[in-house]
Amino acid sequence: MKLAEALSIVQKTSAELPEFKVVLACGITPLHLQNYLAAHLQSLREDRKVRISRGLFGDIAGTLEQLAAQSPQAAVLVIEWQDLDPRLGYRQLGGWGEQRLASAVANAETMLQRLEKGIAALPESTALAVSLPTLPLPPGFHTVGWHASQIEIALERAAADFALRISRRPSVRVLNRARLEVVSPPAGRYDFRSDLNTGFPYTMAHADALGNALARLIALPPPKKGLITDLDDTFWAGLVGEVGHENVCWDLASHAQLHGLYQQMLAGLADHGILVAIASKNSPEVVNQALSRSDLVINKEKIFPIEVHWDAKSGSVARILKAWNIGADSVVFVDDSPMELEEVRAAFPEIECLLFPKNDYSAALSFLQRLRDLFGKPSLSEEDRFRLDSIRVNQELAKTNGNAAESPEHFLASLEATLTLEYNPPATDKRVVELVNKTNQFNLNGIRYTEAEWQEAAQAPGAFVLAVSYADKFGPLGKIGVLSGRRDGERLHVRTWVMSCRAFSRRIEHACISELFRHFGGEEILLDFKVTKKNGPISDFLSQFAGAVQTGPVAIERSVFEAKCPRLYHKILNHNG
Repeated sequence: MKLAEALSIVQKTSAELPEFKVVLACGITPLHLQNYLAAHLQSLREDRKVRISRGLFGDIAGTLEQLAAQSPQAAVLVIEWQDLDPRLGYRQLGGWGEQRLASAVANAETMLQRLEKGIAALPESTALAVSLPTLPLPPGFHTVGWHASQIEIALERAAADFALRISRRPSVRVLNRARLEVVSPPAGRYDFRSDLNTGFPYTMAHADALGNALARLIALPPPKKGLITDLDDTFWAGLVGEVGHENVCWDLASHAQLHGLYQQMLAGLADHGILVAIASKNSPEVVNQALSRSDLVINKEKIFPIEVHWDAKSGSVARILKAWNIGADSVVFVDDSPMELEEVRAAFPEIECLLFPKNDYSAALSFLQRLRDLFGKPSLSEEDRFRLDSIRVNQELAKTNGNAAESPEHFLASLEATLTLEYNPPATDKRVVELVNKTNQFNLNGIRYTEAEWQEAAQAPGAFVLAVSYADKFGPLGKIGVLSGRRDGERLHVRTWVMSCRAFSRRIEHACISELFRHFGGEEILLDFKVTKKNGPISDFLSQFAGAVQTGPVAIERSVFEAKCPRLYHKILNHNG
């Protein structure tokens, strides 16, 4: 991005949008880094007006210590070596040489400890992006340049140990230096003249790359939820229908390691709670034999559904999306055939279609890195482990609803379902705001929140937050619902209500309304409903008790709800006692 483009993006953004306040803590003159950071962040957060304020000049530790009282929505900490000891830069003449620089390690460790204390004092709701030193150390050491001195190694270790410690905090996101090197090679980062004359040490290209990377850490994109894969020459090498199930391969000895690595990536994604399915034009019998091989890298039980037949793949994708109950925009489709990719893309324009690069090793490495970026999430939750099992249970529920021999009432009664209610969960529970920000279908109004905005609303007078967890005889689903709002006299006002699609068809939504009437009393609940492109399920639910609904307040009266509510079979537990 050119600097003029960056300035234009910032200047043209409407001032009427809600503000997204970010504090930039850096010891260097911020100059163009601030502009690039603002522009890239604004491009990622079009629903906000990005405002970046500078911290104390030359004092990153002091800036962090002030932030504890300011509670910004986000902060960026950029560390360079001179911030840890001025002698490790070029703008102060503190002396080089082994004797003078020997104390630099101790000084750096002391400064890093002070930074760590400042980070620990930040509110959990403040997202913090941290960049370790990106510029080289000065040449003031006793060894030749190709020989890393012990002091240099000790400084690198101190920085790495600091990064490891702070990365354990859920709100901290440390920039991946290896990834930064791909887009900003170290040799092109430092501008010696600019550093000495203005205090801004970066080339324009590096300022752009660093600003972009830090913006991506602050405004992490929602991760994709599922991957649908082809089989032949994708999941494995060879056409299973021609060579037989025993001759398709995915190992190094067969020169098919790319396919083995892909399977390994799928297994890792499945362990992280990502749904994996198969859509293949093939004979079901031979595919089943191949998927039953003991040397498969990903366990067959981690793949569901498996669509194998000779019909169009777009039809398979449609059935998989229905089984998963998620939108196409949350899914990636992988195939080695450009024609098949185009056929699926035409049917589902929102799906991310990726070509499997079976004969291109350079592209294959980029492909694996792309999968990491599409599905990456800052942390793993307990709920991630339950996702696939809950999808399978939903399929059983769907079969039961269509089976006249076993009534839905009998099946629901046999589930041994338990709802655990937790009022006002702690700010450290990231699953709550995660659910609010990624749920689409059962979402009252589609409004998204930063962690700081969510915590501010939750702490307002009269406010409440209710987190709902679910379990039945098939296993736990973890936290699947969140409601929040405020008590307004005799009326309860609900501003947010989301429920995971994994929890559909269990009458949990009915139980939530019943609980609100029980807990808060009153004769009416007012809900801030807004029609979105995807929230048909909650619209259908509300219409059962309030008639046809449209954007605006929707009222549910206790008497109407109790008259129309079906029988509920859940055991209710209160986490708060």
